[in-house]
Amino acid sequence: MNRSDFQQLADVRIDEAAVPLAQGKFDGAYYLAGYAVECGLKACIARLTSQDDNPPKPKFIHDYYSHEIEKLVKTAGLTAQRDADSAADPDLEGCDRRLM
Repeated sequence: MNRSDFQQLADVRIDEAAVPLAQGKFDGAYYLAGYAVECGLKACIARLTSQDDNPPKPKFIHDYYSHEIEKLVKTAGLTAQRDADSAADPDLEGCDRRLM
């Protein structure tokens, strides 16, 4: 899958999450929204790579194929931005990192 594929998949999963959310099925909506976040992060990571790059190091590949949000945020190079956003927005500051 390439960056565009991941972006499209993230959009589809967000649309799909709206259905169970509207029905009060919060677990299903949460799962699909989390899947959308994972796809969005993988799109960000794909932007950092090039077809002409040498094969990535095994650690990069392991983190890329992870389903752990914290690893994906780090691999995408978004940790500092996420931390800055959390510090600036009280609604984000209280997010439980154990979920990541």
